[in-house]
Amino acid sequence: MDKFVIQGGTPLRGVVTVSGAKNAALPAMAAALLAPGRVVLRNIPNVMDVRTMKRLLERMGASVTFANNILTIDTSDGIGHEAPYDLVKTMRASYYVLGPLLGRLGQARVSLPGGCAIGARPIDLHLFGMKELGAEIEIEHGYVVAKGRRLSGKAMRLAGKHGSSVGATINVMMAACLAKGKTSIEQAACEPEVTDVADLLNKMGARIAGAGTSVMEIEGVEVLHGAEHTLIADRIECGTFLVAAAITGGELEVKACEPRQVWSVVEKLREACVVVEVKDHGLIVANPKSHCAVDMTVAPYPGFPTDMQAQMMALATVTPGISVITETIFENRFMHVLELERLGANIRIEGTSAIVKGVPKLTGAPVMASDLRASAALVLAGMVAEGETEISRVYHIDRGYEGIEIKLNAVGARIERIHEPWG
Repeated sequence: MDKFVIQGGTPLRGVVTVSGAKNAALPAMAAALLAPGRVVLRNIPNVMDVRTMKRLLERMGASVTFANNILTIDTSDGIGHEAPYDLVKTMRASYYVLGPLLGRLGQARVSLPGGCAIGARPIDLHLFGMKELGAEIEIEHGYVVAKGRRLSGKAMRLAGKHGSSVGATINVMMAACLAKGKTSIEQAACEPEVTDVADLLNKMGARIAGAGTSVMEIEGVEVLHGAEHTLIADRIECGTFLVAAAITGGELEVKACEPRQVWSVVEKLREACVVVEVKDHGLIVANPKSHCAVDMTVAPYPGFPTDMQAQMMALATVTPGISVITETIFENRFMHVLELERLGANIRIEGTSAIVKGVPKLTGAPVMASDLRASAALVLAGMVAEGETEISRVYHIDRGYEGIEIKLNAVGARIERIHEPWG
């Protein structure tokens, strides 16, 4: 089990390049199951979740190659309809295969999903959408068993108690591509990853309009075909690097990202007295002598992303004054608080809010990662902490960041990956 050992206190300076979006790559890979042909995906990040999805698609009968951030999926020889527990349990996004299997084969047997321990992320909206399209669904022995000879388009409202769902929007959109007639999705998720997958599907012959807005329309077609597509940049990795520059007091150019897709993060950093300049497909961060405390509440896109909450909390721990961070989407997404406190942070939880009182400095200590974004927050905190910070269970960060320690070390960080045997 790998761990990071970080020597803190070094400002980051230089240029770092953002990888492709993990949260677009996984549904794009699942979308390839819809077409009896070859789909080529470029700018795919070489992260653990992508490799897990690759194994799942291969288990289902697809031929998959992955090299130099280019992934090719060929389903010309047919696919099976089952996604087994041993793979789905490790990654919630495996559940994206449900829509494509129902759309193409009219049946699916998919294990109930796993993933990060950040609270309940029910699949009820996914199942509701499939039922609205005409699928019959049962839960049997930990599997979702779905059947629908050919789905039929329908108008539906797809939102839960926390609002729209990126996963459900994409899953239903994929299933609807091969449904008979028109599907209209109200309260659809507007995240850039939804738009990116829709762009891929349209290249494959789908007829999707309104992606990126709250109302989408999908006109079903008889068959889809192979296509080539280049993924968008990972806006969460981009945001993480912006905070990395700010927390270490450095100056960093973050390349190969779209500023408009991280604008809520840029605005919060500017509110926190961080200088952020916009370039074509990139941003430059220059840190002032001191930060300003800010309050933030996470919200669906274009609001402040829940996936950046932990990283901004790390910045708040060393910012003078009191910052209030409110989490509205995942009830267990403050698991990093106890670990940040081990580094000397002053944080109090009140309901769904964390009240962070900035301290003059953090000090290194052994900490443990609990989920993907918590891992990133601990890396950021470790880079500014005095002395040595040891982060165990960094397999969490490997799920979603491509070589994060390599990229950060190239701009001045001092992070050592240590390989240790499991057990």
